[in-house]
Amino acid sequence: MHDMTIGQLAQRVGVNVETIRFYQRRGLLPVPGQNSRGGASGGVRRYDEALFRRLRFIKSAQAAGFTLAEIGELLDLDASSDRARARELADARIAAIEKTMAELDTARRALIGLSRQCAAADTLHCPIIAAFEQA
Repeated sequence: MHDMTIGQLAQRVGVNVETIRFYQRRGLLPVPGQNSRGGASGGVRRYDEALFRRLRFIKSAQAAGFTLAEIGELLDLDASSDRARARELADARIAAIEKTMAELDTARRALIGLSRQCAAADTLHCPIIAAFEQA
């Protein structure tokens, strides 16, 4: 793929242009230089495959639950090859995901119980609504 404008990059990754500019301000993405293809506008910044891959990494890491600060650290670690720290960050995310999964499983089991009570109840008031009113 040839160099892209910021709009083309945004569309290709599925983000908006302001997201890319935000990542640039945070230091997660470099701001490329301008070339002369901009005509009267004075130049257009062109984004290459390396920036595309970096942006895709940022979005994937966010989807895995990493914060922008952690993503910045992971990007820096990639340059330094500090695998131990990268593994430490990944292990912390795994622990956080497992905790969330346990909390969601508890909530799921509670809702299943409430749904069964609701189906079997002869009372005027729904046990599901009553349970949330008391919470």
